[in-house]
Amino acid sequence: MPQSQYRARQIGAKTHEVVEYDHDESKPGKPLHILIPGGLVALAALAVMALVAYLTWVEGQVEQTTGLALIGILFPFYVGGVFLFSYGYELYNVPRAIRLTAIIVFLTVAAIVIVAVLFLVLAGGGKLPEKSKGSSEGKSKVKADIARSSSSSAQGRGIPNLGNVVVLGGGRTREVTREIVTEKKVEVPVAPRAVDCPYCQRSYVPAEHNYACPACGAATPKELIEESQAPREK
Repeated sequence: MPQSQYRARQIGAKTHEVVEYDHDESKPGKPLHILIPGGLVALAALAVMALVAYLTWVEGQVEQTTGLALIGILFPFYVGGVFLFSYGYELYNVPRAIRLTAIIVFLTVAAIVIVAVLFLVLAGGGKLPEKSKGSSEGKSKVKADIARSSSSSAQGRGIPNLGNVVVLGGGRTREVTREIVTEKKVEVPVAPRAVDCPYCQRSYVPAEHNYACPACGAATPKELIEESQAPREK
């Protein structure tokens, strides 16, 4: 068997060489008759494995054990198809075909692992695991219970509820109280005040002079009596 003049990474020249070899009637073998079926088998097996993986770990329609078993069955077909492709691509050179098969299979597995990890990370981004979510909900519930207990205890001891209770992290609590002060008008009783007589302008206390001016004897008007007896606002 003639040896190939090009390496596998020289795809253009290598493919042209394989095609010319296949069309040359003077050379033994038909590499395209092995390369094309092997490539189709490898692609079909890879596509079916990807579908099984999707139905198993994404959709959940297939049990995990069944999915792994199906992938394990299909994987040898994929490797065999890759080997047939490499065998025709390397013009029947078995050592070089085995090496190319190993490289292709390794790169395929690495790509699948990377894609799977990225998909799981992106699909589960921003979501808390169930354990962490339950722990957070439990902590929030405990904090709310502490706040209610503190408020109930204060009211049970006769202490007025002056504000809300703010619960801080780290297991420590701090009561924040706020006292509301309202301004209230208080009427302070005082002695009757003196008023001025509208007739003679004499200042006197109506209650002390029988509600009559001591100077001119005029009766004290009603509005002046109310003014004298009106309490002061404080």
